[in-house]
Amino acid sequence: MAADKRPSPSRRTGGRVTSKGGPSPRKADAGPEPSTRYTPPVPKANTVSPPWVPWVMFGLFLLGLVVIFLHYVDVLLPSATSAWWLLAGLGFILGGIITATQYR
Repeated sequence: MAADKRPSPSRRTGGRVTSKGGPSPRKADAGPEPSTRYTPPVPKANTVSPPWVPWVMFGLFLLGLVVIFLHYVDVLLPSATSAWWLLAGLGFILGGIITATQYR
């Protein structure tokens, strides 16, 4: 006879084993505990970008797109069949992406 080790259905209890979570015992409106590490303040010179940064960013994007477009249309570019114009257009776009990382 193999004995069933599980309790009978009438003895099984479903439900929570641990107590329900609630507010922590410390004061709720006290805020986070202060850190013991020193954090220097952010310099004011690094908080705002100069107004020319977005203009340069969009200008490089636009210049790159125009160079690539003129490369494929084969208009106004000397030796437009060369791949250097395509690389120059991609370089201008990359410059715009790098400038976009400097915008704050």
